[in-house]
Amino acid sequence: MKKVFLTFCLSVITLALSAQTDYVTERDIPYRTQDAGDYAAERCKLDFYYPTEIKDFPTVVWFHGGGLEAGGKEIPRELQRAGLGVIGVNYRLLPRATVDEAIDDAAAAVAWAFREVEKRGGSKSRIFVAGHSAGGYLTDMVVLDKSRLQPYGIDADSIAGAFPYSAQVITHYNVRKQSGVGSLTPRLDVTAPLWHVRKLPMPMLVLSGDRELELFGRYEEQAYFWRMMKLNGNVDNVHLYEFDGYDHGSMAQPAHSVMKRCIQAVCKGESFRR
Repeated sequence: MKKVFLTFCLSVITLALSAQTDYVTERDIPYRTQDAGDYAAERCKLDFYYPTEIKDFPTVVWFHGGGLEAGGKEIPRELQRAGLGVIGVNYRLLPRATVDEAIDDAAAAVAWAFREVEKRGGSKSRIFVAGHSAGGYLTDMVVLDKSRLQPYGIDADSIAGAFPYSAQVITHYNVRKQSGVGSLTPRLDVTAPLWHVRKLPMPMLVLSGDRELELFGRYEEQAYFWRMMKLNGNVDNVHLYEFDGYDHGSMAQPAHSVMKRCIQAVCKGESFRR
């Protein structure tokens, strides 16, 4: 009981100190180092929100949702003033871009984080990748398909943790739609996270809304994905969450709290337990 109380007190102190720390936001930073055309120049920008008085702070690279065809970079309110750096990323969207270009943008943004966070006081050994819906899909692809980060000189296994929120893990429905495949017809190809299941060295939290409120069997997709990840050797580091009573959009609210607990454990050198 004393240990639990002490841990609680330390958490309260940490949160209080984080709340008192000053934060700054650098906006509209181009993150691609090579010329990829006018649309890339327009979209491939990020915002970096970070604390100015915390040494070696962890950073979350955050990808917005929108079905790969809409949306814009954001710094989720629940992740602000929490002792974290947060990188909100814009990426190229369908149909003006291909799904491979969107994934490559996500990889380029993660590579930017590895190059740049230490210049602002963060730690490149504490870079986490997360996103909601389409952003969760991009999270999965960048973390699981190691070929995506290799051209940028980054080993995906260097990522400290992955948090796909309500992610499509079969071929994305908007990619299927481009091929004339309906949203209720499943397909699996090399652009699907399920194609790339493998053993990971970092924790991954597979986060879903209520199975009765989610999109098109999204919980069941993620439950199968979680099972296949377990069978590929991720016995203790990959966890599945279902947030009862929360639909596809609202599930991010409780998911943020779980992600922050996991990041805190990783930064303390502890194994995350549900």
